[in-house]
Amino acid sequence: MGDALKNNMKNLVAGLIFILFALWLASVVPTIEIAWIAALLLLTIYLFAFEIVGVDVAAISIMVLLGLTSLVAPWMGLEEGLIDTQYLFRGFSSNAVMSIIAVMIIGAGLDRTGMMNSVAAFILKIGGKTEKRIIPIISSTVAIISSFMQNVGAAALFIPVVSRISARSGLPMSRLLMPMGFCAILGGTVTMVGSSPLILLNDLMISSNHALPADQQMELWSLFSVTPVGLALVATGIIYFVVAGKYVLPKTPSESGAVAATTMGYFQDVYGIDYAMTEVFSPEDSPLTGMMLDEIETRYKIRVIATQRPDGETRVGPGSLARDLALEDKMGLCILASPGHFKNFVAENNLTVHDEIEIFSESLATTKAGIAEIVIPPGSNLIGKSARDVWLRKVYGIAMVALHRNGETMREGEGIRDMPLQAGDTMVVHTQWDNLVRLESDRNFLIVTTEFPHENLRPQKLGWAGFFFAVALFLVLFTDLRLSIALLTGAIGMILSGVLSIDEAYEAVSWKTVFLLASLIPLGLAVETSGTAKWIADQTLMVVGSQPVWVIQASVAVLATFFTLVMSNVGATVLLVPLAVNIAIGVGANPAVFALTVAIATSNSFIIPTHQVNALIMGPGGYSVPDFMKAGGIMTILFLVVMMVMMTIVF
Repeated sequence: MGDALKNNMKNLVAGLIFILFALWLASVVPTIEIAWIAALLLLTIYLFAFEIVGVDVAAISIMVLLGLTSLVAPWMGLEEGLIDTQYLFRGFSSNAVMSIIAVMIIGAGLDRTGMMNSVAAFILKIGGKTEKRIIPIISSTVAIISSFMQNVGAAALFIPVVSRISARSGLPMSRLLMPMGFCAILGGTVTMVGSSPLILLNDLMISSNHALPADQQMELWSLFSVTPVGLALVATGIIYFVVAGKYVLPKTPSESGAVAATTMGYFQDVYGIDYAMTEVFSPEDSPLTGMMLDEIETRYKIRVIATQRPDGETRVGPGSLARDLALEDKMGLCILASPGHFKNFVAENNLTVHDEIEIFSESLATTKAGIAEIVIPPGSNLIGKSARDVWLRKVYGIAMVALHRNGETMREGEGIRDMPLQAGDTMVVHTQWDNLVRLESDRNFLIVTTEFPHENLRPQKLGWAGFFFAVALFLVLFTDLRLSIALLTGAIGMILSGVLSIDEAYEAVSWKTVFLLASLIPLGLAVETSGTAKWIADQTLMVVGSQPVWVIQASVAVLATFFTLVMSNVGATVLLVPLAVNIAIGVGANPAVFALTVAIATSNSFIIPTHQVNALIMGPGGYSVPDFMKAGGIMTILFLVVMMVMMTIVF
């Protein structure tokens, strides 16, 4: 109650400060229209900063308020509403929003084929499971991809990868997604095709050249002109999170890890099962060599749930792992057992114990396998038959580790596999989730465990997924086709080829992100068309107009940074490039460099989730606006400093 009261008081005081600032601002702006737009901007910032409501709700509310001004315009002192209502919902059909929807579907399609699993496994293999090694690998990879395609696309494609890495490493997604997202934004500054502002820049410079005399004509920028600056920014972002990540990143518990821990705790509490999963390696001339799996499991009261031969062949699941499997020298084993039985097993056979699951990290990841409860229903064909009779593990892919009957729990090593099954028996099993999915439709079993990943991977569709992804990428990079159309070509191809169903495509879209971005676009349009943006720019330049050239250039960068927080980066670039060119000519500086300053600085959007990438990662990462303000505030300052230093050196 005390904390709630404190928060309410804080929000109230902050609200009063914002109101007072809005009233002061209304007294200095040139028009009543700009005063109302400025008030709405302040309201937006207040709602975002203090999270009075969800950010998507806040954005929709602002959009609705803009629409209502057409009704109450006379009472506001206006001749008409702050925005033409025919443009109010234009954000939902905007190029940016449709592109985000398409890239989410493409990412889901690639994930459905298992491709992202493979990428995640590779990153874990070379980066281990430590935050300081994984962050640079993920972030640099995304930054490279982002330098040649839209940053939101690169980020969306890697969200499933980060999810897999989080599940398998135990690192919370909140510790990985923000560095990835920020570096996706930074990667857009590495080439002239990496972000929309840089793509537009040369066209804007051509337009400005028409109004300039022959001796002041600007040379256009080549594809890699900006690369030194962009690479320095990417490196800064990676170093920032590696060094300061533990201080600025939120410590949200890993969703997958929490589920796994809860699951193991549940079986410990209900059935008294204190099993742990451990990976071991048998040496050459091991006493286990030649022994059948059945003999080993019975003697040592353990369960072998996966094996790997010296040639790398992994056996897990139905049709591959069975009790008649003979062990070989130099074999990897994944063991499920109580601590005491496991210790005895290792000691007698001189086995090497791995500290973490390494060999089987992919096939036995928590997203792919785990412990479940299965009940034998009345009418099951398995009644009267034992697990051994029906080859339960080989045929169905489930390894029984305990049997609960009449209030008593019996474990592995107590003859449970030889007991005829009865109606109402509860089997505690280890299985891969895709096996459990298949058993849900088998009338011989009643699946009690429902909270598990129903991934239903389609590796057979990998070719189609890769083909349509390549088509979309080709259209983005090598044609003048509108970005949204290029990406939707790949998305609809995934659906038509059966990589995804239409329902799965709908589920793949983060509608919160869509509504957040689409609802903010009208506000950006109102800021631009009302003259508010130009007035803010003019006021800023009046203050710094007499300062040294580098100060003026830095001011232009700061102004562009501010504009990109409250309007689209494209809108900010279009508005400020002509202004920056004229300022540069006026103070005797290079107008092309000033124009480039604007185009790069409009990528400096880390403080609030108005950038498409930030909005995209907010939900999966469990971030709040204060999380962005904490980590993004420092990143914003670093961005400006590094950008100015590099531009001074390079240009």
